[in-house]
Amino acid sequence: MSKSIFTLLTFFAITAMAQPKQKLTPELLFQFGRVNNPQLSPDGKQLLYEVKTYDLATNKGTNKIYIMNMPAGQPIALTDAAQNAYDVQWHPDGKKITYLSSESGSAQIWEINADGSNKTQVTNVKSGVNAYKFAPTGTNIAYASDVKLEQNPAEIYPDLPFTKDARIIDGLFYRHWDNWNDYAYSHMFVASYNGGKASEGTDIMLGEKFDAPLQPFGGSEQFNWSNDGKKLAYTCRKLNGTAEAVSTNSNIYIYDVSTKNTFNLTESNPGYDTNPAFSKDGKRIAWLSMARPGNEADKNRLMVYYVDTRSITDATKDFDYGVENFQWNNNQLYFVAEYQGTKNIFYANEAAGKAGFYFPEVKPLTKGDHDYQTFSLFNPDKKTFVLVGAKQSMSMPTELFSISNKGLETQLSFVNKSLIDKIEWGRVEKRMIPTTDGKQMLTWVIYPPNFNPNKQYPTLLYCQGGPQSMVSQFFSYRWNFQLMANNGYIVVAPNRRGTPGFGQQWTDQIIGDYGGQAMKDYLSAIDEVSKENFVAKDKRGAVGASFGGYSVYWLAGNHQGRFKTFVAHCGMFNMESWYGSTEEMWFANNDNQAPYWQSPKPRNFDASPHKFVQNWNTPILVIHNEKDFRVPLTQGMEAFTAAQMKGIQSKFLYFPDENHWVTKPQNSVLWQRVYFDWLDTYLK
Repeated sequence: MSKSIFTLLTFFAITAMAQPKQKLTPELLFQFGRVNNPQLSPDGKQLLYEVKTYDLATNKGTNKIYIMNMPAGQPIALTDAAQNAYDVQWHPDGKKITYLSSESGSAQIWEINADGSNKTQVTNVKSGVNAYKFAPTGTNIAYASDVKLEQNPAEIYPDLPFTKDARIIDGLFYRHWDNWNDYAYSHMFVASYNGGKASEGTDIMLGEKFDAPLQPFGGSEQFNWSNDGKKLAYTCRKLNGTAEAVSTNSNIYIYDVSTKNTFNLTESNPGYDTNPAFSKDGKRIAWLSMARPGNEADKNRLMVYYVDTRSITDATKDFDYGVENFQWNNNQLYFVAEYQGTKNIFYANEAAGKAGFYFPEVKPLTKGDHDYQTFSLFNPDKKTFVLVGAKQSMSMPTELFSISNKGLETQLSFVNKSLIDKIEWGRVEKRMIPTTDGKQMLTWVIYPPNFNPNKQYPTLLYCQGGPQSMVSQFFSYRWNFQLMANNGYIVVAPNRRGTPGFGQQWTDQIIGDYGGQAMKDYLSAIDEVSKENFVAKDKRGAVGASFGGYSVYWLAGNHQGRFKTFVAHCGMFNMESWYGSTEEMWFANNDNQAPYWQSPKPRNFDASPHKFVQNWNTPILVIHNEKDFRVPLTQGMEAFTAAQMKGIQSKFLYFPDENHWVTKPQNSVLWQRVYFDWLDTYLK
């Protein structure tokens, strides 16, 4: 090769490497594939996973299933967009793959060979399948399906056919999250399976007006088979009406396939009990459990029941962090926990003691500033260990990683690599900020790409929702910190009082004190970071949704001139009217500690943001959604009305087809455009 040609090739290579990075935009966010649900094959040699992609033009998303050979094979798509397959699982024989799809008109179980051939519809359930799981023996299937048990007015009074949309209500919980009661309940069914076909299922909750799994978010993680296929454990809150609205008391029920008898494993616990799983030998059942009734943010413990002795132990008794999901590994339990602003994988070893078996110590498997969402584990003997987890961070949408038994991570999927490599990512910094009561608060600070400490930047205080929800290393498709940084903003995201991951006492401190220490924590965070010369003190805003929206409304009346604008999405504005219109009353009662009519009145109601509207003098953008029953639309309307009547510059963005979140692609892009237009107007 001549010197001139070599020089020319070198020039082109350097030029290609020096191509300017792209700015992250709302439109680019919807080009990312959303990776989830890793599933190792029964022999640990192959991996299934799902990728959801969105099309802005059609305003739709589609899910595809991929397979790859372990440890580093090339992924192959097994399904196409038309199938829109989801909830992929391995058939117990390891030769076939099962999934849900509405290809035939309603959600049904389908199966294919591991090479994608021989597609077969397994079920033909009239009302469709909500979730499913094969027995390890391969001879039975458990599935959830809706059963209509009540009548609408037109069915009660046939001579009034045009009253079908009217409602006769005699108890609370007549609507939940974003749906009104549809007179049907999700029930568990058991069906036999043979040669690719399922028999007609048996309703094991016949006539019961209860939901299993729990609605609207429960799926196949909330029920599991014993290894011999003789017993099915499932999650259910056997309450309805007002009783269901005021209680978190779900239980684990064990159904015996041969006797058709059911017993309540967790009757003695008054709080949440969910997600049961049998050990491989069938001698133990583990599940997630919260002790305090009505407190949906209590520590999520990992409990174990010993069948032989009928005893129960708390595997995470001395571990002050909540568990999200778990899996048995012989005499070990592996699980994801919310830990110090991250979500990492931990494990606990079972040991024998004088009082029986127990789990003396929890140890970390992974460490680092990231969030593991779910994982799949294969460990048939002492020599073999295969664990695949779905990991994300503020600077990386979810990808799959294999993790050794020493915690060594190796990336397996690269679904978004080409996009990630094109984008300039801002630096994410972890700061410990002193609070007014002498504590240290973990606060994430996200900087614009190519940050220059000699410049000054507009700065946003991000107020987290929940309120018991950790500001972890999540990669959000709405509150995306890197998107804000790419638009030239510094983001300050504190884990204020009430966020989990810092011990239960820290989480509990928000209860009954919405307007107290949590608000002081917010001000401590923005004040501390604002000591830096690169923060433009006259260009600061506060933004947030749900309890974050409450926080924004509260700060609007109590910020002493710190902020130049506010953005509140689906926030609680008037705590008394919110109490009378929300649906999960256990949450309202727990966090407020009592209704507003109790004497003395709980202080949360006196700290309601609407009590400080007389101090409002700062531009505010209000966003709210029609189908949000957790924080009803009128909360946003009240706030916008207050701003307008006070002559404050304000705008109201309203979505008639969204719930507590914004999920439709074009709505999401509109949300971002209005959001940044507003911020740029007042902070740039």
